[in-house]
Amino acid sequence: MRRHPVAQMVIVGAIASAIGIVIALVIDWFPADAAEQAGPIDTLYDVLMIVSVPVFVLVTTVTLFAVWRFRMRPGQENEDGPPIHGNTRLEVIWTAVPAILLVSLCSYAYAVLVDIEEKHDDQLVVHVTGQQFAWRYRYPQPGGRAIETTALVLPKDRPVLFKVHAEDVIHDFWVPAFRVKIDAVPGITTEVRATPTKLGRYPVVCAELCGLGHAVMRSSVRVVTPAAYDRWLQEQTAPAGGEATGGATAGGEGEAGGGGGADLAALGRETFVSNCGSCHTLADAGTSGAAGPDLTTALRGQDEATLREDIVAPDARITEGYQAGVMPDNFAETLSAEQIDGLVAYLASVSR
Repeated sequence: MRRHPVAQMVIVGAIASAIGIVIALVIDWFPADAAEQAGPIDTLYDVLMIVSVPVFVLVTTVTLFAVWRFRMRPGQENEDGPPIHGNTRLEVIWTAVPAILLVSLCSYAYAVLVDIEEKHDDQLVVHVTGQQFAWRYRYPQPGGRAIETTALVLPKDRPVLFKVHAEDVIHDFWVPAFRVKIDAVPGITTEVRATPTKLGRYPVVCAELCGLGHAVMRSSVRVVTPAAYDRWLQEQTAPAGGEATGGATAGGEGEAGGGGGADLAALGRETFVSNCGSCHTLADAGTSGAAGPDLTTALRGQDEATLREDIVAPDARITEGYQAGVMPDNFAETLSAEQIDGLVAYLASVSR
């Protein structure tokens, strides 16, 4: 073996590669898959690991062997190495083999991309909007008003086309269980597809550093049966007067003062769910955001003037344990005066 260092390297490299491949395939790198696209992507990842581990071992083995075999001995500090001549055949091989390998892997990855991005006639279109530091979702409805919500609900086994937007900086829409992600870029619309295959609730995260609140820019997607999805749609498209008004006036019926006040509070509840629910928990509104304080308790005893200031100038008074700059400070520009009035009226009604 000492006379044949190449054979020695091949044996060591083969053993190390086998061990590395087994470890790479045994480790559970990803969360449970919940979309049709996950299978081909996971297989692609396994193929890349099977190819990458031997390449890594080869380069590492040759490097370590060269360090050991051709190291400088005592007394050789001022000596030059022996003259050598390049090996044309070897140079052609180590250029051609990686080139063929790269072209093959790129072709396979492209085939997977084409497969998972296949268009479907019955696809559901969902507009996803990222804004520091929350996600909002819009469901266009044929012949009717689009549904605006902070809750992402999808029917099982139906293809979904996500049209992704950003209102301020670059975000990244990522559903790990679906294995799909795409940047949300201001000024353009990006697209990604997924077909949910398992019922349950899965995290939605931002995978692009987007500011102080990036770590809490999280949401969730709930995959339900087609029948449950249809019921959810009906609930979202039902007239807002009944449920929203009842929730808004439950704590302050005297101040609502009739239909106008109830309607304003109902508008405020709708505004809260669409713009604030992904960051704040509020039991009355059914939201469960965690980026900001839990308003179910934090609202108690707040007057309307304080609530209005918290909305239009959120950094003027920071709740202990939270940082300035996390809550958007442009609601005075992005919301109408009526929406802000409604939001104040609604929050005041549930703060008692």
